[in-house]
Amino acid sequence: MSGLNGEDHDTDCGIVLSEVYLYLDLECSEDRRTLIQKHLDDCDGCLREYGIEHEVKALVSRCCGDEKAPRELRERLRVKLDQLEVQVETREYLP
Repeated sequence: MSGLNGEDHDTDCGIVLSEVYLYLDLECSEDRRTLIQKHLDDCDGCLREYGIEHEVKALVSRCCGDEKAPRELRERLRVKLDQLEVQVETREYLP
């Protein structure tokens, strides 16, 4: 079965599972969400894994949902995130 972007199904499962938190947190594009949702609808293995991820996230939300980090911690994290330099690795496949 071909999945995301027409790639091999096994590869797609790895991609989907690596992006499941982005999907759950609504942190990916709408197009990506649609592709991931379609894959989850069609793939029992990923759907089972997604169900586990979804349940863990729901449990954490129920247990810690109304807790807030201390103001000082949030400020320190903001400073660190502002200083963060994102590095992107690209690979070329040469024949």
